[in-house]
Amino acid sequence: MWAAASSMLRSCGLTLCLVAASLAARAEQGGVTAFERAHAEHLGIIRFCVDPDWSPFEWVDGEGRHRGIGADLLGLVARRAGLAIELQRTKDWDESLDAAARGRCSLLSFLNRTPAREKWLLFTEPVFSDPNVIITREEHPAVANLHDLSGQVMALPRGTSIEERVRKDYPNISIILTATEDEAMQMVSDRRADLTLRSLIVAAYTIKKQGLFNLKIAGRLSDYTNHLRIAVSSGDDVLRDILDRGVATLTEEDRDEIVNRYVSITIEEPFDLGLLARIAGAVVVALGVAGAVIWRMSRVNRELRLQSRMDALTGLVNRKAIEARLDAEVARALRHQRDLCVIMMDIDHFKAVNDDFGHPAGDRVLASFGRLIASGVRRLDLAGRLGGEEFVVLCPEAGLVEGFGAAERIRRAVEDADFGLGRPVTISAGVAALRRGDRGQDLLARADTALYAAKRSGRNRTMDDTGAPN
Repeated sequence: MWAAASSMLRSCGLTLCLVAASLAARAEQGGVTAFERAHAEHLGIIRFCVDPDWSPFEWVDGEGRHRGIGADLLGLVARRAGLAIELQRTKDWDESLDAAARGRCSLLSFLNRTPAREKWLLFTEPVFSDPNVIITREEHPAVANLHDLSGQVMALPRGTSIEERVRKDYPNISIILTATEDEAMQMVSDRRADLTLRSLIVAAYTIKKQGLFNLKIAGRLSDYTNHLRIAVSSGDDVLRDILDRGVATLTEEDRDEIVNRYVSITIEEPFDLGLLARIAGAVVVALGVAGAVIWRMSRVNRELRLQSRMDALTGLVNRKAIEARLDAEVARALRHQRDLCVIMMDIDHFKAVNDDFGHPAGDRVLASFGRLIASGVRRLDLAGRLGGEEFVVLCPEAGLVEGFGAAERIRRAVEDADFGLGRPVTISAGVAALRRGDRGQDLLARADTALYAAKRSGRNRTMDDTGAPN
């Protein structure tokens, strides 16, 4: 908030801005501040640019409307942040980037953050995450490492962050550029390229839409997950902060509902006779193709269902999966009179990591912390990321003493680990054990209370829901 205040002080009268900053400090209660509301009103209608041909993430339809997953997410963020936005039409993604650089639009709607883009764009927190997968023809062997594919040709849409990264990370791969996503997939299908690297959701959508059933998912690069964000091209950090407040309101349910409008997660019908007739030209052949369609899309959809329950950055399960499992574990423990405890953990002073070292370094710390948690829990435990720098572990068959010991082992492992920052990283933890009559949310709430008691007591410590510290 104070960074936003200082920005306004540079652009308006000192007395008026001091009053605005004071009002913002008093008005801020988790939503857009009075200071930010005034700034949004001053901006008026904000023009944004998009990729007009990136289905199902975003496209511009024949009537000039912004459509797709990214369009719906941007619209939801803008409404919740109190911003008025308007599409600036462009013919392709290259023109959108040029329009943003020249000031014709203030926002880019849905893109990855890269070092080159960070030089001239301000990025929000991720709006949506989706893994990139390696797409090949059916006969191509599985791909464990792109370094093993020397001399092969990869088709990639021009001007994407993936092109930028692949050229740097895999100089052994030859790249051929295409104008669109569809063209890249088609080139692989037609044997004009060996492979492409695309978003899982885009791959599933394109294979189904174009009937490219000779393609398969041959591998996945865990460090190439798309963390798609809104970018501010005007250098307006207050506008970025306002957008971030809108992004923070998005839930997994919001994202799931929007994705399911455009990409079918479950195949309800075994085949479509009309489609099969067009593809095969005969009933017998059509039935064979239907089997291939079902098999191929079932595999893709299994990946999509798994992705909907995973946190792409850390590899742990997400809030949705944690809450579903917690309710089941509470019911089981109460029914059989068994122990159950919950550990909640939070990285101390994590905002300072992002501020001092940048968000990519913060993401690396989160990913490393996730690996430390995963290696420090039992097989029957479930570790997940609730959001931001907050993590949770469900510990079935464990009481308060066992849960406290597990939290302490993780805390000490983090304290001793080298996160590559040149300074230590620590965590605080809260532990709560199941009580008669508890619901899952009661258990989480007590663990959360214990966590914040640990933070108030000086951080880098564990406390349980009885108030006892380590």
